[in-house]
Amino acid sequence: MTSHHLPVRVARADLTATAVAAGIHPDTLRKFVELGLVTAHVDTSGRLWFARTVPARVHTIVRLHSDLAVNYAGIALVLDLLARIEQLEQHRTIRLEGDTPWT
Repeated sequence: MTSHHLPVRVARADLTATAVAAGIHPDTLRKFVELGLVTAHVDTSGRLWFARTVPARVHTIVRLHSDLAVNYAGIALVLDLLARIEQLEQHRTIRLEGDTPWT
């Protein structure tokens, strides 16, 4: 019996590609990883790999730091609160869709 597998496209990019997409220097992206502001996967050779959503997160980090003068500890808190708000909004939407109409 032959098994046919489709190739899986991994939605990751390396350090340089992610930094370019985010418009920052790779060392800055490394710093964000060290500070826990951005999550990266480290492969067996020690290379950092990032989800395709990381550039958008980096833009938020840079905006908070540059435009609003929020320090990196504050940025971590803001990002956590934004994630929590998103969860609550999703929960609310699911709950509203499940409610029966009054009419």
